Amino acid sequence: MVSTSEVFCLLLVAMLWGGTNPFLKKGTEGIEGVQKDNKLLQFLAEIKFLFLNMKYLVPFLLNQSGSLVFYFTLASTDLSLAVPMVNSLTFLFTLLMGKLLGEEFGGKRAVLGMLLIMSGVTVCVLSSVSETDSAGAHNTSDHYIPLDKEVKEDCGSAPAM
Repeated sequence: MVSTSEVFCLLLVAMLWGGTNPFLKKGTEGIEGVQKDNKLLQFLAEIKFLFLNMKYLVPFLLNQSGSLVFYFTLASTDLSLAVPMVNSLTFLFTLLMGKLLGEEFGGKRAVLGMLLIMSGVTVCVLSSVSETDSAGAHNTSDHYIPLDKEVKEDCGSAPAM
């Protein structure tokens, strides 16, 4: 089960990841001109090119902030919902942002794909949103499985002597 705030966090992650992808692509324009003789020097020169380029660095940092939000949201979110939701919506936001920037959209098939993505994500979210009590706290009593003494000892407790 997932809360509404977790769904919004996952949506934010998808927006940060997908919305920055076209900008990252534009920010790497010109990297082909970086040429060094040694593979290590080539790698370092490309890193320098990217991180001194604000058209790359700003979207990169926003993209990585999405990774931080995703990491912290995973601590309390069902993985079987989080990963497909974020991955599919990231694709959707990448297409939409690319279209806003004048990139090729993909036509009717892309629109159909986006509708199918939205339908699938909606079904996943609606089936996973948790019921909350009046205080807004999760009711986890139906998920509690008591451990017997033998299992507890196997999980790291020191055996009684």
